[in-house]
Amino acid sequence: MTITTVGIIGAGTMGNGIAQACAVSGINVVMVDISDAAVQKGVATVAGSLDRLIKKDKITAADKDAALARIKGSTSYDDLKAAQIVIEAATENHELKLKILKQVDAIVAPEVIIASNTSSISITKLAAATGRAERFIGMHFFNPVPMMALVEIIRGLQTSDATHAAVKELAERLGKSPITVKNAPGFVVNRILVPMINEAFFVLAEGLATPEDIDAGMKLGCNQPIGPLALADMVGLDVCLAVMDVYLAEFGDSKYRACPLLREMVAAGRLGRKTGRGVYQY
Repeated sequence: MTITTVGIIGAGTMGNGIAQACAVSGINVVMVDISDAAVQKGVATVAGSLDRLIKKDKITAADKDAALARIKGSTSYDDLKAAQIVIEAATENHELKLKILKQVDAIVAPEVIIASNTSSISITKLAAATGRAERFIGMHFFNPVPMMALVEIIRGLQTSDATHAAVKELAERLGKSPITVKNAPGFVVNRILVPMINEAFFVLAEGLATPEDIDAGMKLGCNQPIGPLALADMVGLDVCLAVMDVYLAEFGDSKYRACPLLREMVAAGRLGRKTGRGVYQY
């Protein structure tokens, strides 16, 4: 199957990032959201991102115009009928995603692939809500999508080889380097990353070092571009806590117990950059 048009549900951070990656790679996009305002904001974000690339001499003004011309914004799911694959990039909420996927499944042709950009919800579970489990797959992009090279491709229990091959090829056409993952909570990257962040909170809570020194240690000693505590502030402490709680519930292993300090800071509303204060003050 040749994918010439990608449908995207959600024009937020992830949705518009995926739309940009597709459009600059010569692939047509239909980006759907619930309101015209959300769609327009998504398209404007892409335009702003492309303007920054022009300033850095990465693309020309003609490239920008051509990319934007490939993005069709819409509030109607019917417009997704033009796509060979639909990528769901809505808010990370199980009920909402199920509702969206059932709607899409009922509208698009049987041969169309449906993918979810979920970072934590079971692909097998989401697939079961549709009538095309063999043509359902996880396609987990990383933020910011235009910059990050990784896509985790997650196979549900019933995902077919043909679906996996088509989605892997699409990721490569977008200039990404995909890795293939079996369905499990957190997949690969977040399964390793979030417990590392959690451990950094334990180290902080035990008073072993200051936040600055913990982050400096991991940056200088492990070559990480950003320390785990600064990264937690960027991701959101509430998100880190929610992920740890999912791991504890799903695996039933105490090694995934969230650090009490992390839980306290979330309770206090210190969620990181988005609230102006987390581990650090912003």
